[in-house]
Amino acid sequence: MENEIRGQSIIVKIKAMYSSLSSREKAVADYILNNPKEIIHLSITEFSENSTVAEATIFRFCKRLGFRGYQAFKIALASEVVEPIQNIHEEIKEDDEVGALAKKVFTGHIEAMKDTLELIDGKVLEEIVDVLSKATRIDFYGSGGSSAIALDAYHKFLRTGIHCHAHSDGHQQIISAALLGPGQAAVGISHSGSNKDVIESLRIAKANGAATIAITSHYKSPLTKEADYVLYTTSKETFFRSEALASRLVHLSLIDALHVAVSLRKQEETLGNLQKIREAISVKRY
Repeated sequence: MENEIRGQSIIVKIKAMYSSLSSREKAVADYILNNPKEIIHLSITEFSENSTVAEATIFRFCKRLGFRGYQAFKIALASEVVEPIQNIHEEIKEDDEVGALAKKVFTGHIEAMKDTLELIDGKVLEEIVDVLSKATRIDFYGSGGSSAIALDAYHKFLRTGIHCHAHSDGHQQIISAALLGPGQAAVGISHSGSNKDVIESLRIAKANGAATIAITSHYKSPLTKEADYVLYTTSKETFFRSEALASRLVHLSLIDALHVAVSLRKQEETLGNLQKIREAISVKRY
């Protein structure tokens, strides 16, 4: 159905169907019509709080418009209210030279790093390190672009001696979460905080008694509801866009920080493992 409404103005469609809406649906419609540019930066939870309308009502309204859900609606709305080039990068212009483009990309990444460093809650970070260093097993979940971050986390934490895995497939994430329990941990990584597979996996892991940790760029996203601990990142890249740029590097940096801290807690084992690894892979190098 989304293909059918592609090319049609969402704003025009909402206005056309307005008279047939229920009172609660009209509240959703009013908020969209009055704040179209603001909405593309809001999670469904933030939309709900700002409009005082239940998340379920917002979701049903998006379905009535012909979308699979809120995220699909938001991306389509962004195509109407945001300049197309901003889908590539927020700061670039059509006539920018390659050198200028590179500078803007690098500057955006540096600013994201600095901003996130200011945002980090030291107490929460300490608690997460404590949980991870004591865990008998850690499973990392990430889909799409975040799957590379989950795999990097696995690659790092493998050195600590902790039994760990990385899962990018939605079914594997669910299966892994179902097998976790007390004393173990699940780490869900999602730029938008709205990936259904990762959210459901954390929910299942939490229900089974495992500690759940979320790394996301979006405050009050659905993912945060299933996490015992949340690490937030920030960047100027748009939240309606599903592909992360600067925030991806910040997520990797958070993983690095957690790995270093956990390695320090498990120093003797980590150092011993590093020596074994170096000896083992030495035959792979000239």
